[in-house]
This record gives sequence, structure tokens and C-alpha cells, in this order.
Amino acid sequence: MSFIVAIDGPAGSGKGTITKQVGERLGLINIDTGAMFRCVTLNMIQEGIEIEEENKIKEMLNQIKIDLKENEQVFLNGQEVTKRIRESDINQFISPVSMLPMVREKLLDLQRKMAQGKNIIMEGRDIGTVVFPNADVKIYLDASPEERARRRVQQNQEKGITTSYEEVLKSIKQRDQKDSTRKIAPLRKAEDAIYMDSTNMTIDEVTDTIVEIVKQKQG
Repeated sequence: MSFIVAIDGPAGSGKGTITKQVGERLGLINIDTGAMFRCVTLNMIQEGIEIEEENKIKEMLNQIKIDLKENEQVFLNGQEVTKRIRESDINQFISPVSMLPMVREKLLDLQRKMAQGKNIIMEGRDIGTVVFPNADVKIYLDASPEERARRRVQQNQEKGITTSYEEVLKSIKQRDQKDSTRKIAPLRKAEDAIYMDSTNMTIDEVTDTIVEIVKQKQG
């Protein structure tokens, strides 16, 4: 039996940080779906594959190898790409790439296989609505665009990535528009998800709240 915690929300809402902390507190395996989509985007850029080239994308997906290590390192086809997948060109193209049905189908299959028979926590845009609609706990984590931009800039700085606040805010607003209006797996709150606005909450406050919710569900 698996126990699954799904955390969805818009870009920069703190899902990655919160998911990591809740997972560590409760001994849940953290599967970073965002990193997986970023790896596909990077692989397409590296191979010069355009969105319209379906046959090339299909061939690439049949060969791609994504490894998520416990120390948060991400490997694409044997190459360490942890920082590379967070750079601006990936941010620019990840949304259209993530809308491709064949990409979502491939990663959906990988994500479900990773979770079989395990107690996991997973964050993304459609974990509670598409990937695991029967998840034991569903959280929709939100925050204002301005606060999310501030957090993303700080997060990038900690990883040695230089980005301006204005650039990140613009990117986040564009991403919100694309993610919420796309036809395939749009960003939305699952009907049975708990909504949390973290704009005025600290990371520890959000983590504590979710940990208590999960503990109550576990009984």
C-alpha cells in the first residue's frame, strides 16, 4: 500500500521547498516532477528539437533517462544538470513543452512507477487532479505573484543563479496565464484539495500546518 501526498500550485509558490521539508519530517519520498519536465525541455534544447517535430520528440522520449538523487541532484542521460535546468531558457520553454500530450504521457507513467508501493510526497501542477486523483492528502499551495517572484529570486541566488526580480515576476505572470488556460492538464485546484495561501506565512509555518494535516490523515 502507498500513502500519497499531492501538493499542487503555481510557479514559485514554494512547493519544492515545502515538499522537501514535509517529506523529511514525515519520512516520505520526495519525487520532483518539475525537474523531470525541465529535463525533457533541456534535452529538446540540446538536440535542437522544435515543439512541432513530433517524431523527433517521440524518439527522444524513448531514449531519455532521468535520475533524481536523494541529495537533490538531477541527472539527464548520465549528466548532472541540477543547476542547468533552472536557467532562464528552460523557464521560457518549459510551459509549452509540458503541454505536449506525449511528454505528459511519458512522465505520468514514470511518476506512477516511481510511487508504486511507497509512501511519497509529490509536487507539481496536476498531481492531485491527474497524476494521483486518489491521493490521500491534497494541498493547493498559493501565494501572490510578487511574493512568489521574491522567493524564486532568493532561491536562484542560493543556487548560484543570477536573475532579476522584474524578469522573474514577468516570467511567473506569463507562466500563470499559460498554465491556467492550457487545454491539457491545466493548473487548477482539485475539488477535495485544501487551499493554503502562504503569502504571509513563513516556510516553517506552512510546513508545520501540512505536517499536522498529514498526521491527522495517517491517524
